Amino acid sequence: MDAREGERKPIDDGAEPDRRRAAVAGLIVVLLLVVVGYFLMEALRHESNLEDCLLSGRRNCAPIELPQGR
Repeated sequence: MDAREGERKPIDDGAEPDRRRAAVAGLIVVLLLVVVGYFLMEALRHESNLEDCLLSGRRNCAPIELPQGR
């Protein structure tokens, strides 16, 4: 009796590329959510700082930059 006779060979049904594709798609979705979340947090932080400035009674919280040519 050969030692290899008792071993089972894995069935290759072609599902490996599908699982890999789904994993890559999931990773892309997670990375996209992280990037969007980062920009959302930065926008909220900026608005919070502006609101804190305005509520403290200051007037020059968001200075307007004028063109230098005039």
